[in-house]
Amino acid sequence: MNRTIHAEPLSRTSFAPFGDVLDATGDYRLINEGLCRRHHDLARLDFGSGCAGISIFNAEPRGIPYEFDLVERHPEGSQAFLPMTEHPFLVIVALDEGGAPGRPRAFVTAPGQGINLHRGTWHGVLTPLRAPGLFAVVDRIGDGPNLEEYRYSAPWRVTT
Repeated sequence: MNRTIHAEPLSRTSFAPFGDVLDATGDYRLINEGLCRRHHDLARLDFGSGCAGISIFNAEPRGIPYEFDLVERHPEGSQAFLPMTEHPFLVIVALDEGGAPGRPRAFVTAPGQGINLHRGTWHGVLTPLRAPGLFAVVDRIGDGPNLEEYRYSAPWRVTT
């Protein structure tokens, strides 16, 4: 089996099975005396229990080619990643196939793009491509387990 994944640019259409693309494109309404464009309600936040919280993540940057064998998912809540810099990051996702992740896909964000992973979506760890790896993260805060991890039998390699 070929275990090489070619990273593709992040777009709303290609990412739709996994989540929402968050960026300042498309429809908006003017607010603040016409000096601010509000791109309204871009993500489907979904929490089975608990509530939404905002955290700051500071992740170590990685490079492409990138190898991984670990993915995870959060069955109790969606998870949004909003970069606090203009740097791109790598997004790895996979569809569920009977309780385990299928073949992963990889996306590279454009400057200013964030993502919201739908509840239960298999995904790789936060993977900034440049320092600093600062992100605001909106996800479920609450009691009980909300993390499932899966290790593939052999690593996958992401290239451009």
